[in-house]
Amino acid sequence: MENSEGQTRVPLKEVISDCVKRWFEDALKEAKAGDTGMQVLVGQMYYSGYGVARDVQRGRAWISRAAKSRSSVWKVSDKHPGYNASDSDSEDELKVDNTK
Repeated sequence: MENSEGQTRVPLKEVISDCVKRWFEDALKEAKAGDTGMQVLVGQMYYSGYGVARDVQRGRAWISRAAKSRSSVWKVSDKHPGYNASDSDSEDELKVDNTK
């Protein structure tokens, strides 16, 4: 596809796909280096197939690795990539207020 100036245009879908794949690659590098947050993210990405072929077993393996230092990660293992336990699953928010 070319624009009016003769430049080749890349479809937005391809640009986004490339960005997501690079996000996964960067996250994987940091996860392998021991970053717990990135281990969770990689687990979520594998679990959902976001930026990488879906592989639930690998997703669980990365979540297990992260859970060694932060057990709350299991709350978000099946959430969309980037979602973490502090977003809305905090225990305080899940408690029901029975005083009303």
